[in-house]
Amino acid sequence: MHIERDDLSRPAIHALLDEHLQSMRAWSPPESVHALDLDKLRQPGITFWSAWSDFGEAGELLGCGALKELDAKHGELKSMRTPQARRGQGAGRAILEHIISVATARGYERLSLETGATAPFAPAQRLYESAGFTRCGPFGDYAEDPHSVFMTLPLASDGRP
Repeated sequence: MHIERDDLSRPAIHALLDEHLQSMRAWSPPESVHALDLDKLRQPGITFWSAWSDFGEAGELLGCGALKELDAKHGELKSMRTPQARRGQGAGRAILEHIISVATARGYERLSLETGATAPFAPAQRLYESAGFTRCGPFGDYAEDPHSVFMTLPLASDGRP
């Protein structure tokens, strides 16, 4: 598996992000869906990565994730997704670890995220908790929402969470 910075131009990425948005809309009320579409993921301050099974056009997309800069010391994890057929094989964890590493290298003191509160989001919550994220209150532009779980990870200056 390799993880690369992605320009969001490939059809496989479009399909995975479409799947992501459809799931978010199916599992949460409209006002509680905070997933970003392609245009929003292309905004300045957001870096997007994809994970592939092999290099080049023959590789299979294993997952994706993004890092949004909230300010010079705080980043937000966005658009974490693994295709249904590839879940449980380590791609999500690899992308998460990559984003934590980049956030630390950028000098962020904290990495936060918003995810859903219902049963379909439980595997994601367990992944984040296993990486050291803990629940917190709303951050950035978020407001308290019974359909959202907010989590944060303090980042150490020595390069380790």
